[in-house]
Amino acid sequence: MPTRKMKVRKRIALVAHDHKKTDLIDWAYFNRTALAKHELFATGTTGKLLEDKLDRPVNKFLSGPLGGDQQIGALIAEGKIDILIFFWDPMEAQPHDPDVKALLRLAVTWNIPTACDRATADFIFTSPLILDDYTVQLEDYSQYLKRKIK
Repeated sequence: MPTRKMKVRKRIALVAHDHKKTDLIDWAYFNRTALAKHELFATGTTGKLLEDKLDRPVNKFLSGPLGGDQQIGALIAEGKIDILIFFWDPMEAQPHDPDVKALLRLAVTWNIPTACDRATADFIFTSPLILDDYTVQLEDYSQYLKRKIK
C-alpha cells in the first residue's frame, strides 16, 4: 500500500466561509502556540485575518470563490498539505459549493485529517500524532488509473 510521510512540522490549510471566519480566527488564536510549530496556508481573506491576529506569516491563495479552494485542493493532491481545517457554514448556500465539495473530496481521497468544525479541530490538535512524524496510508489508485473508459 502506498504511503506519504507527514513530518513533525505539518503543513496546515485553514479555510472558512464568511459566517465562520470569526470562529476560525478565535480558534486559531486560542491555538496560536500549537500553530506556531507548523506552516500555515489559507485562502485570501482568511489568510490576511490570520496573519493579523497571529502576528505571523501565512501562505495566502486567492479567495475561495475565485479559485483559492482549488489551489489548496491541488496542493493536497500533490502531497503538499497535511491537514485541512475548514470551518464551513452548513446553513448558508455558497456560490462555489462545487469547489467546496471538490476540496473535501480531495482531502478524503488523499487521507488527510480534516476538521469542518471547532470540536474536530480541537481533537486533531490535541492528538499526540500532531507532534510527531506520521506515515499516512494511501489508497492504491493504480487500478483506477488503468481502467478503460468506454
